[in-house]
Amino acid sequence: MNYREYQQIARRKSRQISVGTVKVGGDAPISVQTMTNTLTTDVDATVAQILRAEKAGVDIVRVSCPDEESTAALKHIIKRVTVPVVADIHFHYKRGIEAAEAGAACLRINPGNIGSPERVREVIKAARDHNCSMRIGVNAGSLEKHLLEKYGEPNPDALVESALEHAKILQDHDFHEFKISVKASDVFMAVAAYQQLAEQCDHPLHIGITEAGGKRAGTVKSSIGLGALLWAGIGDTMRVSLSAEPEEEVHVGWDILKSLGIRHRGVRVISCPSCARQGFNVIKTVETLEERLAHIETPVTLSIIGCVVNGPGEALMTDIGLTGGGNGRHMVYASGKTDHTISDEEMVEHLVKLVETKAAQIEAAKAAEKAAAE
Repeated sequence: MNYREYQQIARRKSRQISVGTVKVGGDAPISVQTMTNTLTTDVDATVAQILRAEKAGVDIVRVSCPDEESTAALKHIIKRVTVPVVADIHFHYKRGIEAAEAGAACLRINPGNIGSPERVREVIKAARDHNCSMRIGVNAGSLEKHLLEKYGEPNPDALVESALEHAKILQDHDFHEFKISVKASDVFMAVAAYQQLAEQCDHPLHIGITEAGGKRAGTVKSSIGLGALLWAGIGDTMRVSLSAEPEEEVHVGWDILKSLGIRHRGVRVISCPSCARQGFNVIKTVETLEERLAHIETPVTLSIIGCVVNGPGEALMTDIGLTGGGNGRHMVYASGKTDHTISDEEMVEHLVKLVETKAAQIEAAKAAEKAAAE
């Protein structure tokens, strides 16, 4: 098997649903989600947070609706944002009905705490009447009593059984526009549950490691769990759950997808950790460049390597590259070939312009190709 064959991920075949304007499952791209952490009743703050997430590249945003005031505010929030909004419903089934009426693209319900099957059926009717999809959100921390009695504790079998029980309720009512999640904070439990569920149904799966932790630890934990699932071809939409701002979850989600070559957005920086051989301050340079280039959505690769040990080799595989040299001058590469040198003082501004130009060229080429096809 050659190197390129190792890079191929055979994605699990799932049926496709719609979350507003975003397709989930089937051959649709794996979507990145996040969730607001403002009070939903504070419309301005919630909208501002969603807009920051949109700028970071989010595909779908979930908003909690714990009370009637929140579902009333949801209607005004949806009007001011572009991405589809999922209403997060717990305990009170009437909130699901109200959220559907307010224009939610999807209703996320946790069947373990929403109440009787009759109440679930009423939420199904509201979803159908208002063209909402649904997510069955099973969580290890809120499994139904009968499953805890049966299994003794949360485990993958209990999570999957819960999911399939509630999927059957939706299917028995001829409702098929739904996705499923079986989340746990334990990586092994979550991954095992998703693997089992993926084998037993063809519903699109929303993957995540719930309550993963703070920005650093949560990123590591989520990357391990989500990376394992995505590499196995499991997952149609995903959320990285961090105790951090929603846009940080979006950035990490995209970085996971980019690392596996599944989706590409924005500038992907390949940089060395730096050492005594570096010809410039790599850490500071990369930090500055990531901030300065955050506005670019076009996929562009940029290598920033402090010395000539690995620099030329990395530059072969990136659109633009920089390798540290001597006497305060560094080599710039274009499409893998040496092009010119640049000084320390001019380096950052110069690279920003080069990347912006490259992104513009890529977009122009796409537009020309599209025009020719039409």
